[in-house]
Amino acid sequence: MTTSGPDVDPRAVRVAIGDDEILVDLADGRRLAVPLAWFPRLLHAEPNQRQNFRLLGEGQGIHWPDLDEDLSVAGLLRGAAAPRSSRRAV
Repeated sequence: MTTSGPDVDPRAVRVAIGDDEILVDLADGRRLAVPLAWFPRLLHAEPNQRQNFRLLGEGQGIHWPDLDEDLSVAGLLRGAAAPRSSRRAV
């Protein structure tokens, strides 16, 4: 007997940036919450710079043009922090 699992579609459909975390809603219904402390450029950016982002590649990534910062949804799902960043809260 075969069973099928839920459809997995790891594309971002909505992004919200708060003071402490990034929330990413995925097309398959999952929601990721990732601490800004993992991404120093975003953490130390002005709020208006954090809010100026766009989705890339049909939701495969997020780009902040003011900060020259790109995050992939695959990396967020893996729990990949920015190089040389700390996973501890600041």
